[in-house]
Amino acid sequence: PLILHAPHSSLFIPPHLRDDILLSDSQLEAEMLAMTDRYTDDLYALPGITMITSPVSRLVVDMERFRDDKDEAMARVGMGAVYERTAHGHLLRTLDPAKRESFLRQYYDPYHAAFEAAVGGCLAEQGQCLIIDCHSFPSRALPYEGEQLRPRPQICLGSCDYHTPLRLLDCLQTRFSEFFTVDLNHPFAGTFVPGKFYQTDHRVSSIMIEVNRGLYMDEITGDKLDSYHNLKGILANILQPITKYI
Repeated sequence: PLILHAPHSSLFIPPHLRDDILLSDSQLEAEMLAMTDRYTDDLYALPGITMITSPVSRLVVDMERFRDDKDEAMARVGMGAVYERTAHGHLLRTLDPAKRESFLRQYYDPYHAAFEAAVGGCLAEQGQCLIIDCHSFPSRALPYEGEQLRPRPQICLGSCDYHTPLRLLDCLQTRFSEFFTVDLNHPFAGTFVPGKFYQTDHRVSSIMIEVNRGLYMDEITGDKLDSYHNLKGILANILQPITKYI
C-alpha cells in the first residue's frame, strides 16, 4: 500500500507559457537549477511501486502548495501554488486572479484529482496507504528560506502529527542514521496528503524524505555525481520493506 510522490522533479515549462516568465534564458536556467528536485523521480523509484510526478515544473504550478493562498504560508514570499517571485525575491511573473485560476484549473486540479483517486484505490484494495513524499534540498539555504545559518543535515525527515506514525518515523530515523546525518523537520517540515484525506483519514500515512543535493549531484552544473547510484541503492534498501511500519 505504497505511493511514491516526487512533485518537484520536472524541468518542463510548456512553450506557450515561457513568455509569461519574466526571466532571461540564463536567469531561468539558474532558477530551475535552484528550485528543481532533479532526478528524484528516479532516485526514489522502486520496481512495481506507483510514482506520482508533476508533468510541469514547480515554476508553473507547485502541486504541494495549498490551493488557496490564504492557507499557504509560502504565499507571503510570493511562492504560493502559482509562483510570483523567484528564490531570490525577484519578480517571476505578473499574476492576476483570473490567470492564477486558469493555471490551477489546467494543472493543479487534475493532478490532485488523480492523486486522490490513486489513494482511494489503494485504500479500497489494501485498507491503508502510505505516501512517501520524495524531495531534495540545496546544501546551502536559498534566500527565500527562513534559516540561513543553521547547518544542514544530509537527510531531512518531515512529519505530520496526524498522518505520520511514530513507529515509521523512528524506523526511518534509525535506518538513515546508519549512513547519514539526519534532522527531523529541518530544513523543511511536514509531508503531503491529498486534501480529501488530509487530517480526516488515519488510514492514510505519509512521511517526507529530503536528500541533501550535495550527496548526489553537482549543484553548479546539475550533473549526477558518481555517488548517485550508491545513494539510490541505500534508498531502495530502506524503503522497500517500509510498509510494515505503518
